[in-house]
Amino acid sequence: MAPSGSRSVDCWRVLYWIPVLFISLIVAWSYYAYVVQLCIDTIENMGEKIVYVLVYHVLFIMFVWSYWQTIFTKPMNPLKEFHLSHSDKELLEREDRRESQQEILRRIAKDLPIYTRTMSGAIRYCDRCLLLKPDRCHHCSACDMCILKMDHHCPWVNNCVGFANYKFFMLFLAYSLLYCLFVTATDLQYFIQFWTNGLPDTQAKFHIMFLFFAASTFSVSLAFLFAYHCWLVCKNRSTLEAFRAPTFQHGPDKNGFSLGTSKNFCQVFGDEKKYWLLPVFSSLGDGCSFPTCLVNADPEQPSSPSGRNPSIKSAGESHQFPPKPLRESQSRLLNNGQSEGSEDRDKRGTSNPALTIEKET
Repeated sequence: MAPSGSRSVDCWRVLYWIPVLFISLIVAWSYYAYVVQLCIDTIENMGEKIVYVLVYHVLFIMFVWSYWQTIFTKPMNPLKEFHLSHSDKELLEREDRRESQQEILRRIAKDLPIYTRTMSGAIRYCDRCLLLKPDRCHHCSACDMCILKMDHHCPWVNNCVGFANYKFFMLFLAYSLLYCLFVTATDLQYFIQFWTNGLPDTQAKFHIMFLFFAASTFSVSLAFLFAYHCWLVCKNRSTLEAFRAPTFQHGPDKNGFSLGTSKNFCQVFGDEKKYWLLPVFSSLGDGCSFPTCLVNADPEQPSSPSGRNPSIKSAGESHQFPPKPLRESQSRLLNNGQSEGSEDRDKRGTSNPALTIEKET
């Protein structure tokens, strides 16, 4: 017999699907209201009817596809290199003093591409997953696991939005916004005719009028949310990082991961344009390591003749990680960073010689 604790957890997990079920029912009803009640029963012009149905189904398919991908794409776990070995776990458990524990974690982290710290400057460690958190990784209490490049936990998809599905989430917002705008625009004239009694009072009246109110309301909220996440993509920040800047060894830096607008975009959508508008995974990297734009270098460290801080090493100079080499697209993303870095410096009006692009290999 299953313990009562596990049954209560299963009940909570079922409740988490209520927002997803609500959205699914709204979308299913909108399909019926638009295709059957508006296009088939109300619109009389055959050419207009065919165009509306074709365009609607293209947007509907892309919207449902991206929504499905956002929901059912499982978050990626950090690579095994970030998990503590059995001996390290035992050694960490035997130590009571925080300083000694941090010394152990620093020893383990020195061979990993980890550049962010806690607000106090300590190594970021998850005591539930027993791993050193990769940069931009956070533990989600709802999913009870560490999420790579975690953005937020979204109840409307019952999933964490992070490295594995952030592109899908962006496309979901984009296609749902286009879907709502298209329904609002094409439904408007018939909404006005029903409102002014220009059309006979039929069963379609309720569906068409309510469809207009629902689509226009969702359009406003989706427009603001989509615009906000477009800004985050251009700045290469997650929602969590927008509220609290990531902390590096030299301190908090809200632009620490920004490589310029075009390269920030490519990190999420990839460098192959044919995949940008499709809900298929094309993001660059492995989610565990990210190139960093170190704008605020440690002033106490001496500068090298080339203007690079010698204490800041690229991941490839200190270790081989990850075991598979970077794809050609990722190499271009990093190798071409110097030109955009100089443009960003000009825009910010700074002459900081320590601005570098770190290669995460």
